[in-house]
Amino acid sequence: MIDFLNDAHAFLPMLLRGLLVTLELTVCALSLSLALGVVWVVMGRAGFAPWRWISRSVITVVRGIPIIVQLFFIYFVLPDWGLDLPPFVAGVMGLGLAYSVYQAENIRGGIGAVDKGLVEAGEALGMNRVTLWRRVILPLGLRHALPSIGNTMVMLLKDTSIASTITIAELTREGQLLAISTFKNGSVYALIALLYLAASLPLGALVKTLERKGRLA
Repeated sequence: MIDFLNDAHAFLPMLLRGLLVTLELTVCALSLSLALGVVWVVMGRAGFAPWRWISRSVITVVRGIPIIVQLFFIYFVLPDWGLDLPPFVAGVMGLGLAYSVYQAENIRGGIGAVDKGLVEAGEALGMNRVTLWRRVILPLGLRHALPSIGNTMVMLLKDTSIASTITIAELTREGQLLAISTFKNGSVYALIALLYLAASLPLGALVKTLERKGRLA
């Protein structure tokens, strides 16, 4: 136990720097995934058939390809086509795109739970389709989708570890470098696990708080 505490004192500064990058990556990828998820849902419910086809195709393709392959494609293949992205940007794009299809399902489920009477009331007030989506359907749909979005957010936090494969210095990558240089595998990976747990617990608490506020609103 004393050895572990000594290792923790020595290793935590480096691991905490990696954790900060992990949190930044999570926030950026989460924002992108939510924005794209809304786009896929809106396109999937559009009256213009090609938009619906594009939405279904993107969701099917992205869902069927492992996240690590998507990251490799963005980071290693796109430069051959003239688009050379920094590792962090490539990680945000890869994770954001991969998780956007799951966010689309979360949002679609939330929209399905919106009271149709409220939608009809908006139509009766003369709201056009855009206004109805902006002021009624999306806000209420996102509120209903909060539990699912929260679970997806925790999954995204943990999956940022995949970004270590494209040299992003997030928590797992920093831990790997420490383990290689010190041979303290047990201490390093125990600390990594504890830091991921410490980061995920507040996210769960935040979602529960938002759910309670949503029910009281």
